[in-house]
Amino acid sequence: MRAYRRAPLVGRWSVASGRAAWWTWRSLRRAERDLKRDGVHATVTPPPSLPAGARRGVEFVLRRTSPTCLERCLVLQTWLAAQHVPCEIVVGVARDADRVRAHAWLDVERHDAVALGYSELHRLPPP
Repeated sequence: MRAYRRAPLVGRWSVASGRAAWWTWRSLRRAERDLKRDGVHATVTPPPSLPAGARRGVEFVLRRTSPTCLERCLVLQTWLAAQHVPCEIVVGVARDADRVRAHAWLDVERHDAVALGYSELHRLPPP
């Protein structure tokens, strides 16, 4: 979990960040398509060999697009696995008075989802 939080960032803009942003945008589009076709068995192709600091480009795209929680997790899990930070995707549910909500998060982000009342239902291993 330390490696997840500690990834060094490169300057505000770099070629590596740009390549990471491009990979992220393409991967989100593919994840959206593949999730419709394959469900939770969808996969994301690994990113090009980039330094961990290029994660700034990944986060840039994830913040400025509107991926579903599962699309976001698939892309971020694949990026982190390429940086030697394996993590699982956790799919959980929360029950309100009149409905059931589903959500996906990375196991390294567990505290966020648990605080919102989600209970773990299924895990997807790293690629």
